[in-house]
Amino acid sequence: MSVLPDVLARDLEIVFCGSAAGRVSAARGAYYAGPGNRFWPTLAEVGLTPRQLAPEEFRRLPEFGLGLTDLCQSASGADSELPAGADDPAALIAKIDRLRPRWLAFVGKRPACVVLDRRTVAHGEQEQSPFAATRVFVLPSPSGAARGHWSVEPWRELSRRVGRLG
Repeated sequence: MSVLPDVLARDLEIVFCGSAAGRVSAARGAYYAGPGNRFWPTLAEVGLTPRQLAPEEFRRLPEFGLGLTDLCQSASGADSELPAGADDPAALIAKIDRLRPRWLAFVGKRPACVVLDRRTVAHGEQEQSPFAATRVFVLPSPSGAARGHWSVEPWRELSRRVGRLG
């Protein structure tokens, strides 16, 4: 059973994939609900949504061509708290290949490293994608815990690439 439900449909512009639901998000039953998380304000700031949505409005994202999923759907918490073997990259790859979004945007480097089978990744578009029809982009984590590594610029770049900003 998934901690949070996928918000997916065919042919979305962007599917955002995080590591796993945080503790607050799991408790509230809503994506990116932790205090200080910049996900929802950033979507509005970079033009991917017309206004800042509340975490509880996550099911509305397909209206804007966006979707949500997590690499680990069976557990919640910080990356360091997730059980070994809880990630399911094969399930994610199958979903993305079936639904064919234009972009898969990893929210943070850890899920990208797992799925792309790399030790490190840089923010931005990845030259190689394991998907036939989907380009891959890595974004800085908007989590309050990752504030020291935060930059909105990669988020703006992704929005430009889908034609929503500038």
